[in-house]
Amino acid sequence: MLKRLTGLSIALILSLQIGLAGASASDGNGDEGINEKFGLPILVLGGTLSDTQKDEVRKMLGVTDPEMVEEVVVTGEDLVRYIDGEDRSAQMFSSAKITREEEGEGLVIERVNPENITQVTDTMYANALLTAGIENATVEVASPVKVSGHSALTGIYKAYEVSGEELDTERLEVANDELNLATDLANEEGIEEEKVSELLADIKQAIANQNPATREEVEAIVEEQLANLNINLSEEDRQRLTDLFEQMRNLNINFDNVSEQLGKLSDTIQEKLGDVVNDEGFWQGVKDFFQGMIDAISGIFGGSAEDESTN
Repeated sequence: MLKRLTGLSIALILSLQIGLAGASASDGNGDEGINEKFGLPILVLGGTLSDTQKDEVRKMLGVTDPEMVEEVVVTGEDLVRYIDGEDRSAQMFSSAKITREEEGEGLVIERVNPENITQVTDTMYANALLTAGIENATVEVASPVKVSGHSALTGIYKAYEVSGEELDTERLEVANDELNLATDLANEEGIEEEKVSELLADIKQAIANQNPATREEVEAIVEEQLANLNINLSEEDRQRLTDLFEQMRNLNINFDNVSEQLGKLSDTIQEKLGDVVNDEGFWQGVKDFFQGMIDAISGIFGGSAEDESTN
C-alpha cells in the first residue's frame, strides 16, 4: 500500500508542478498589453495542420482571444519563395508565435512542446534567426505532431514579412543552410546539440572580432573554434562549416550589430550546457526530497520504507 501511495504522491507532486508552471505561463500572457509600436503578436500556423490541430496549437501558444494576435498560415509556396530550390509540396506542421520586442531585448526562443520538435533546439533557431537578420523578439514554437522543426523558420520569416519588414532573401537562404548544417552535425556527427550551437555562435563572435578578409582567414577561425571546443569533425563537415561562414562573409553581414545578442545567446548556451543533467547537487536534492517524503508517509503508517520494500 505504501508503495502505491508513494507512487501516487510523486505523480501528484509532478502534476502539480507542471500545472503551476503552465498556469504561470498563461497568467503572464499579454499582461503587459500590446506594444503599439510593433502591433499584435503574429501567430503563424503550419498549412498542413487540420482545423483540430490548429486549435490545439493555439492553446499550446496561449492564444485564447483571436483578436489579440494576427494569424497567418505558412505553406510550401512560402518555402520556395524564401528558400531557392526547396519543395513546394513540403509538409508544414511547425507553428510559431512571434512577439517583437524593444531594441536590446535580444532573441528569446522557446519550444513550448520540445518533445515534438525533435531536431532543432531553441539555440539553433536563435543562431539561424540572427543570421537571417531577425533580432529582438520572443518566438514560441509548437507542433501537435513530432516534426524536425525546420519549417518553423519559414513561418517566422513570413511573420516578419506580414509585419512590414523586408528581409534579405540571400541571408534567409544562408540561415536555412546554417540550420540544416546544425542539425546534421548533431545527428550525423553525434555532437551535443548545444555544443553545436556554441560552436556556431563562437565562430560568429570571432568573425565579428577579427573581421576576416579572405576564405583562408575564415577557415582559420573555424579551425580555431573547433579546437577550442575540442570538436572533431570529418573533413567534409569542416569544409561545410567554412563554406557556410564564407557565404556569410560575402554577404557582408555586420556581426558587430548583433554582437550583444550573440553574447546573450552564448550565455544561454552555456547555461543549457551546464544544466541540471550534470548538476549532482540538484539530483541529490531531488533524491533527498523524495526520500524525506517516503519516510514521512512511512511514519504515518508505521514501519520504515525498507520494511515495506521487502513485502
